[in-house]
Amino acid sequence: MTARHPLLASLAVAATFATTLPTTVQAATEWDMPTPYGDLTFHTVNIREFADDVRESTNGELDITVHPSGALIGHAEIKNSVRRGIVPIGELIMSRLANENPIFEVDSVPYLASSYAEARTLWEASREVIAEELAKQQLRLLFTVPWPPQGIYTQQKVDTVDDLENLKMRAYNKSSERLAQLVGAVPTQIEAPDIPTAFSTGRVDAMITSPATGADTKAWDYLSHFNHAQLWLPKNMVIVNEQAFQRLDEATRQAVLEAAEAAQERGWKMSRKETEQALKALRENGITVSEPSEELAASLKEIGETMTEEWVQRAGEQGQKILQNYQQLQQ
Repeated sequence: MTARHPLLASLAVAATFATTLPTTVQAATEWDMPTPYGDLTFHTVNIREFADDVRESTNGELDITVHPSGALIGHAEIKNSVRRGIVPIGELIMSRLANENPIFEVDSVPYLASSYAEARTLWEASREVIAEELAKQQLRLLFTVPWPPQGIYTQQKVDTVDDLENLKMRAYNKSSERLAQLVGAVPTQIEAPDIPTAFSTGRVDAMITSPATGADTKAWDYLSHFNHAQLWLPKNMVIVNEQAFQRLDEATRQAVLEAAEAAQERGWKMSRKETEQALKALRENGITVSEPSEELAASLKEIGETMTEEWVQRAGEQGQKILQNYQQLQQ
């Protein structure tokens, strides 16, 4: 056999490497991330920053595409779609899972936590229990961000709970449905993007939601009053399919966790800022913003006590553990 010239041998090796290179370079992992909220919602802005942070810190090895406004998957199906692996990651409002387990609506019990400080303490008290419950379904909790405090939008001034009687009230979770029932209103489930149409077609004539949702949906086009009752601060949560998460290499998993921690801290600050800006926008566009009268506040707090007792009964040992943790952290 004739020996190859050393230069020719080197070129042959280089050619072989060049032809095999494309098959040995691992393609970037692409994740689709549905959210029910629109592009202008601060939650969506925050998770886009989260996706950008992950993309940057992994040098593009994990590319998360955010799909807003329920365009990819409707709100009601996001959690199960993540659990089943249809999508690896998604955002939803935590209290939407209350029918699965009452612990998911702990942040929507009236006046259990009605300020940002209380809401943060309540989250610290409940996070472990909630994360463990999600883990049973192979779901990993990445982070949560609260909405601004919930208030009452109406076509007229509200001084007492009697002013809410028989109104068709938009609800978005079990707690808002129950509150509507207790004040004598008629609860109707409406997703945030559908609110303007629901009012224009007469499906609803009042709603419980945040200043942010009111500003995002231009409530001044269909309502005139907002009572800043600060009933509760419900949270959105971002969850990931555990199997999809474990398929990432260790460095990428760590990058996701760090980006999630940053998104949670950023999101809580954004929520506070959003409250101030949204209230300002409501006023500037003609919405009458008011605080609850003494009579209304007393009635709502009484309803809150009733709903707290009902929640503890439904949530059982897990609920009692959360409340005990909460009380200890408040001391």
